[in-house]
Amino acid sequence: MSLFKNIFSSKKKETLDKGLEKTKTTFFSKMTKAVAGKSKVDDDVLDNLEEVLVSSDVGVDTTLKIIDRIEARVSKDKYVGTDALNKILREEIAGLLSETHVGEAVEFDIPRDKKPYVIMVVGVNGVGKTTTIGKLAYQFKKQGLKVVLGAGDTFRAAAIDQLQVWADRVDIPIIKQSMGSDPASVAFDTLSSAITQDADVVIIDTAGRLHNKVNLMNELSKIKRVMQKVIDDTPHDVLLVLDGSTGQNAFEQAKQFTKATEVTSLAVTKLDGTAKGGVVIGISDQFQIPVKYIGVGEGIEDLQVFNKYEFVDSFFNMDK
Repeated sequence: MSLFKNIFSSKKKETLDKGLEKTKTTFFSKMTKAVAGKSKVDDDVLDNLEEVLVSSDVGVDTTLKIIDRIEARVSKDKYVGTDALNKILREEIAGLLSETHVGEAVEFDIPRDKKPYVIMVVGVNGVGKTTTIGKLAYQFKKQGLKVVLGAGDTFRAAAIDQLQVWADRVDIPIIKQSMGSDPASVAFDTLSSAITQDADVVIIDTAGRLHNKVNLMNELSKIKRVMQKVIDDTPHDVLLVLDGSTGQNAFEQAKQFTKATEVTSLAVTKLDGTAKGGVVIGISDQFQIPVKYIGVGEGIEDLQVFNKYEFVDSFFNMDK
């Protein structure tokens, strides 16, 4: 029986459980070794647990916070058996995530007081940015929302073509120009078209280059300025897409992009193919930016709205 209220559909929860299987299996294998021969949570167990969390890509700073929380519990309760460690871990990590995630979304939705609601998507090439945009568009359309895509990654012809494939697949309009065009011009045209079409949501792709942070900052700032000539408070959300399978590299990418622009939400992809799912916990805590979406499979339905309780439940539930 789950310690947390089950608010996902059983199918979504099953997909999440399956998507985190590699992370969970690896984590519990390490956990078993960490507490081997111990009946009580003592300094040795906590030291071992610290190693397990760091090696699971939770990150050093976040790991130390978790260990401090558990030490406080152990000190207060005087005696804590190792059999209770899993339950305590779940509760403390959920508590840590609660400090970043205020309230929980279950379905794909947008604030209805902004029309169109404009999402600018950033991230390096190869993290699943285009796929995330396509799946997001599909989910928004499923909610009955009218979506328009903007192919603002004009640096690569493949990026425009890939987004076109998703637009065709989901059957939604896409605004694009030729390779090498000014991304800000594409964004301007996309917003103008979205207003004409009375769209609910606009998703703008951007070039995934980190070769020069100053150039990246200038380009993203220009896109924002030009969009604001059409709708003055845009973008309403700057979504950074990170590849969860890269572990600590995802931390570095988050660091670079948060310096280059004001990131307001995160999507962590490719969690199904990796044992590095702990990175979601660390990134959410370290950057104090909510993880809004997670990718747990290749299917069009396998982009999920992130829910801290369901994530922690799937991560730490040995019965599944």
